[in-house]
Amino acid sequence: MLIITKCIYSLTKVNTSTSKKNCFMGTVSNILKTKGNITFSITPDTAVYNALEVMVEKNVSALLVVKNEKLVGIFTERDYARKVILKGKASRETLIEEIMTEDLITVSPDSTIDDCMRLMTSKFIRHLPVVEDGNLVGIISIGDLVKYVIEEQKFIIQNMEHYITGR
Repeated sequence: MLIITKCIYSLTKVNTSTSKKNCFMGTVSNILKTKGNITFSITPDTAVYNALEVMVEKNVSALLVVKNEKLVGIFTERDYARKVILKGKASRETLIEEIMTEDLITVSPDSTIDDCMRLMTSKFIRHLPVVEDGNLVGIISIGDLVKYVIEEQKFIIQNMEHYITGR
């Protein structure tokens, strides 16, 4: 079963206090503000094949797994490759609950871009569900972070060019 959720989140707080120097001072809420907060999710009793169909239809590489309106896992292309294909399982007979990643690493809207990049790199993950006060408010991918950093760098370069040229 496919569940499309439009999450509601607040952009009022921005956490800039950190003991480490951040290269990118943006936060997850900045990405969600631009990207939107629509998430695609499935239930644990969904067949892997049906989940793959949803991923293709929605052009996403991960689906959140929700049971009784609670986030219980994530299903990614990596899960499929490692836990279905390489183990010789059948996609039509295998349920998501058998192969989903249950030990979720999540971030909050106040998490910095730099912290998310560090987390994704150290944990070898490509998607981070965004949770606030126990509620799912979105999901970000490594692609979202890269896009944000590129846009931020373009903005900084343009401002430096204007400063140098006096325009």
